[in-house]
Amino acid sequence: MYVLHYAPDNASLIVRLVLEGVGLPYRTALVDRTTRQQDSPAYRALNPTGLIPTLETTQGVISETGAILLWLADTHGIAPRPQDPNRGALLRWLFFTSNTAHADLRQLFYPEHYVPANAISAHHQIIVNRMKGHFRVLNDAAAATPEVFATSGILAPYLCALMRWSVLYPRGQEPWFVLGDFPALHAIAVAMEATPQTARLALVEGLGPSPFTAPRLATPPVGSAT
Repeated sequence: MYVLHYAPDNASLIVRLVLEGVGLPYRTALVDRTTRQQDSPAYRALNPTGLIPTLETTQGVISETGAILLWLADTHGIAPRPQDPNRGALLRWLFFTSNTAHADLRQLFYPEHYVPANAISAHHQIIVNRMKGHFRVLNDAAAATPEVFATSGILAPYLCALMRWSVLYPRGQEPWFVLGDFPALHAIAVAMEATPQTARLALVEGLGPSPFTAPRLATPPVGSAT
């Protein structure tokens, strides 16, 4: 059985949506962000970067969201196999989502890690403009190859989480992400929201009734999103 080290409404949500969607057995281990458990020696021994999620498997410990998703996809046949014509598109957009879109979005959440205080406002606008461009690219890709972005795969959960967080974080920001501006991504959000796995996780992680099309801050019964 897998062990997913998670915090509510963190990147672990993406992995959890995939695990639930495929029906893979796993148990969760809460990483308590209120006490910065991610910086504890025990957690750092599992994941030296201190990031969430971490997945324990019978073949070892895996971290990095994109790496976990690709490992699960290949291990359980969730996404196109290497010989499949869509394999290249999967890898292209998974790596773009993980290495570019997700990495840039994190800069909005933690600007103090990237620029001095007097540059945060300008940095925010630069990253917002970059994110709008990333979402346009992903919207076009989803429209061109919808089968690669199916809710049964690994890309749809990833994109839905990024879209959700773009609305919610950082708190107090001027709203900049409008789901309706991206028709293909909007369709993915609607479809993902209708899945049983989303309904289950919306309940246990306190995501609200419309976590992707009308996000609200998480109110989990245990743990904290921040």
